[in-house]
Parts: sequence; C-alpha cells; structure tokens
Amino acid sequence: MKTKVLAALAATMAVGATCAFAANPFVDVPSDSWAYKSVVELADAGIIQGVDGQYFQGNRNITRYEAAEMVAKAMAHMDKASVEQRALINKLADEYADELNNLGVRVSALENRVGNVKLTGDARIRYINQGGDDQKTVKHDGTTTDHKVKNDDSWTYRVRVRANAQVNDRTKVVYGISTNNVSFADNSTASDSKDNNIFTDRAFVDYNFGGNNWDLMVGRYEYDMGGGRAYGFLYGDTFDGAQLKYGNDKFAATAGYGKFKEGLIGGKTGYWNDNGTWDADSAVSKTAYGELEGFFGGGRAAGSSVGVYYNNIMPEGDSDNFDVWGAYGSLNLGKWNLLANYENYSDLKENSNGSTDDAEVWIGKLKYGAANFATPKSWDAWVEYLNADDAFADSEGNFVGSTLSWRNGNLLNNVKSWGVGVDYTFAKNAQFQVMQSFASSAKDGNNDPGEETRAQFVFVF
Repeated sequence: MKTKVLAALAATMAVGATCAFAANPFVDVPSDSWAYKSVVELADAGIIQGVDGQYFQGNRNITRYEAAEMVAKAMAHMDKASVEQRALINKLADEYADELNNLGVRVSALENRVGNVKLTGDARIRYINQGGDDQKTVKHDGTTTDHKVKNDDSWTYRVRVRANAQVNDRTKVVYGISTNNVSFADNSTASDSKDNNIFTDRAFVDYNFGGNNWDLMVGRYEYDMGGGRAYGFLYGDTFDGAQLKYGNDKFAATAGYGKFKEGLIGGKTGYWNDNGTWDADSAVSKTAYGELEGFFGGGRAAGSSVGVYYNNIMPEGDSDNFDVWGAYGSLNLGKWNLLANYENYSDLKENSNGSTDDAEVWIGKLKYGAANFATPKSWDAWVEYLNADDAFADSEGNFVGSTLSWRNGNLLNNVKSWGVGVDYTFAKNAQFQVMQSFASSAKDGNNDPGEETRAQFVFVF
C-alpha cells in the first residue's frame, strides 16, 4: 500500500515543496534510489515524518490510517496544486474518506474540492388529511364560488436531483430538477402533470470572495423569506434573481432582487374556477429584499441568532406593491431550541367596512433534539403556536404564494392554531416525519379551519 500511496502523492510534489534540494532526513533512503527526490520533497512538505524521525522504512506496509494522514497533509496544500494534482488528491481523499473523518477531516469539507462534481437529491412520499368548512372566494368577474377543503385525503410524491460542481476554489455551479407534488390517486393530476411535472428549480452560480466572507449568487435558487433561520412562514420556492451576502461568525447582511417563479404570489391575480381548480393567471411577482442577522453563543454554524428582514413585493398586473417586515430570534439551550418569529404585511388585511390594516403573523416554536439524516435513531419533537391575520379576506386567502411551513390552506391565515410533530431518522439518510395541528380556530368569521394531519417519508442521497 505504501508504494501506491507514495507514487500518487509524488505527482503532487509541487504542492508543498519549498526547496528542490532539501536535505534527506532519512538514513535508509540512498541518494541513488528511484524514490529519493519524491521522498525528500514529501518530507520537506511535512506530508511524511518517517519512523522515529530517522527511518523511512520503504518496504513496510502502512495502515489505512497512516495513508489517510498523508492524504490529509497533502490536502492542506491544495491551494498550491494544479487542477490535475488536485484531482489526484481528491481521488485519494475519496478512497480514505472514513479514515479522514476519524482523523477530524470532515468529509463534508471535501465537497469544496476543485474538480469535484457531486450528485445529491431527495425523495418524499407524503400523506395529508385536512378538513374544515368550505372557503368562499372572489373571482375576477365579482362572483363567488366555494373552494372545498373538507375531507381532503391525499398521497403525493416528489423527487429532486442536484448536480453540484466545484469549478475552482471560489466558484460553485448548481443545477437541479424537481417534480411537482404528484398525486398517486388522481389520474387527472397525473395526466395534467406530464407536460409540466419535471422542471428546473435550481440553476445558479455561487462565487465566494473577500476571504470567503462575501458571497454572490446569480441564477435560479431558493429564496427563503427570513433567510432560512426564521420559521419560514413565507416565502420558499423557485426564484430567479441575484443575491449578495457578507457574513462572518458574528454578523451577516444580505441584499437581493428577483422574481418568484412558483406559487400564488399576492393572492389577487388568481382565482378558483367553477370546477374547483385554481387559475394562476400570470401570478408572478418581483421583490427587492434585505436581511441583517447576528450570531452568538456558538457562532454562525451552531449558535443562537437574531435577525430582521424586509421585502418590497411588486406583483404583476393591477395589484399595488406592498412591504413585508419580519424579525426572529432563535435561542439554543443545549438540546432545546426556542424560536419566535413576527411578520407584518402592509395594508393586506381587508376590514368589513372596506378599509385596510397591516396583516400580522406571530409564531412560536419549541423543539427538543435534532433529527440528523446522517445519524440513525436521532430524533426531535416540537410544539408550535401560530396566530395569523386574514389577508385578502374575500379572496383565495394566502398572504404571498407558497410557504416553508408544513401547514396548508385554511391553516395559513385567519387562524389561531397549535401544532406538534416528531422527526425520526430510522436509517441513514431516511427519515419519518409526522405533524398534527390542534385547537385551531378562525380569528374572524365562523368558518372552521379544520385540522391537518401530515405524515411523510423523506430519503436523501
């Protein structure tokens, strides 16, 4: 094994060699040996130390851990390697990935290796049962129709695939495709989905600069209102735009601009047909957004955080622009996490007298544990409370398009509701998730929002 590893690493000597004529540190490697130059350069680069600092012992087989240690030291000089040399080190890193993990070299860090193209993805099978009273919605011609949600049982599936390419030390390119949520039972849905079921949901370039503190992302990506650390009530979907972010372990600032490509954005440009189907009617909007975050008690990766964010939503068509303000706080206390989130939508709450007020959303969530896809038998349990005003009281009912929340339909607005859930990793990269709402009631009016039961299997690869 020693000859194989050393022969591979010998090709990378330009990586760490500081002197072409460094002194030979090993008494058992003669100057006329075929391996003399490579051994000297490896030692000079700090990749090998030999035995007792004096002997190379070239005929001795080494363990996989010793080989992995040599690869780890070669990886430390990656910034000085050519593309070909890095590809060679990458192959060795793949071979000794488990040993590198045990040595403290995280395999996840290997995703940043130059020349690496990695396929990832996920598959979800989901069941939803949601009841409640019919919702009355306003069509474009001013007439009303009922949108039936009672006894809504559905089994659906979704599959997503991502290609992640590390172009160089600073640049990453991601391309992804996804299916819609496809029903197992509804043949009409399956038929209708043939033309528009699989679509490009990710296609962006991510460039790091300024000591990796600055990040520029351009293309089609997922924009999450609140930056991914907030509850994510709204908005999380396919988004075409550009985003500039500065961040360190204490602070992050984000600014971006683009167009939503999915969801019932604004809620005023779509309507329910008499047959009960939704006509999106060019329901697409643009937004300019910004976010400020602070991190403490463990830094950006694992600590607590607070943040504020702003969006100026610009619906197409006759709808007026409106502002969205939000703030969140996430506190980690050992295995516990406490999250509080507030959002304000300007002039979206329509009163019975025709006047408008700001629509507000209050969310609190307490979670224990952490279900990690990489750790079998890991789990978490959570409880949450939602208080959401009625935006567009006489229309479809959503604030702005889609949501990262697990809730649907009547449980997204004009509602006070509790929810509980459990996530359990029953095998590596395989997780079961279950959610249940309870004690739900409408804030205004007599409609029963019903309760939602959701159970899903999620597999990642």
